Amino acid sequence: MNYRTPLANVLGLGSAKTGSNHWWMQRISAIALIPLTFWMVAFIKQLNNANYNQISAWLSEPLNSLLAISFVIAAFYHAALGLQVVIEDYVQNESYKITAIWTIKLGFLFLALTALVSILRIILG
Repeated sequence: MNYRTPLANVLGLGSAKTGSNHWWMQRISAIALIPLTFWMVAFIKQLNNANYNQISAWLSEPLNSLLAISFVIAAFYHAALGLQVVIEDYVQNESYKITAIWTIKLGFLFLALTALVSILRIILG
């Protein structure tokens, strides 16, 4: 049984078949962020009583640097996915929707790269 109208068939309206991948990526990034957020809270607690050299030494340890980089990637990716869903649900004009999604993606990519470069500069001295 086909519930689509002939006009919808001609215009190609309907499922783009990419929603399940987007949904899974959002769930996986959310699950990854749970332990990474606990680690980041512990890191921020150490920032209160430490100077730059202590933080630099702590962040230069391989596990800590890996977790910091993972947190940045997962957090910005998850945020971009979430805002994309909000834009797709609430922006009606198709050109505004596409522009907003690309702006969000490029903005978060720029912010993630800035954070990663900052972490690498601290690690490498």
